[in-house]
Amino acid sequence: MTGFHPRLEELPQDIAIFPLAGALLLPGGKLPLNIFEPRYLTMTLDALRDTGRMLGMVQGDPSRGRDGQSSAVFEVGCLGRLSSFAETDDGRMLITLSGVVRFRLAEELEGRHGYRRVRADYSPFVEDLVPPPPVALPRDPIMDALRPYFAARGIEANWDAIEGMNDAMLVTTLAMVCPFAVPEKQALLEAETLSDRAEILIALMRMAAHGDDEPNLPS
Repeated sequence: MTGFHPRLEELPQDIAIFPLAGALLLPGGKLPLNIFEPRYLTMTLDALRDTGRMLGMVQGDPSRGRDGQSSAVFEVGCLGRLSSFAETDDGRMLITLSGVVRFRLAEELEGRHGYRRVRADYSPFVEDLVPPPPVALPRDPIMDALRPYFAARGIEANWDAIEGMNDAMLVTTLAMVCPFAVPEKQALLEAETLSDRAEILIALMRMAAHGDDEPNLPS
């Protein structure tokens, strides 16, 4: 997991958000992004300068359509820290966001340079800021569900790398990289604990491996 653990009072209250369906960032995870739209290039540069290299990842909420003049987004996202960035010869930026803490959208603010900004409420997720204690996760059931899921989706895997991950990183990485639907990704993000996330992950993989597009997620 990431070694960056800021205190609550060190987090920016007003942040830019990057709405991107299907792109899930979780605390402790790393999300590579290819930035090419002018407004998001500006957002990235502003984050580097103004907010401690941090911005928020959120997903669009397809169930709500549009909210005023903007596409509706889910109310829970994840704050990410720009842990690496590079410019390409054609003007793109290749960045990596390291997940820090989840947040709830408290208020949408006036946009800046074409990108959206919100006031973030981190208080429901302060436990994300504390390095997680060792916890026994159902690794064998995860691996038992993962192999048929990857086979059904035609996904090739580096099994040596997967086997080498600790339990927490395995759950975080699979939740982020598996091609689940947007609502399923959001359910993984909003899971209260890492154990809950592992149970949801197992359920999603088992259902998908059997061709069920509408899994019943654990409550």
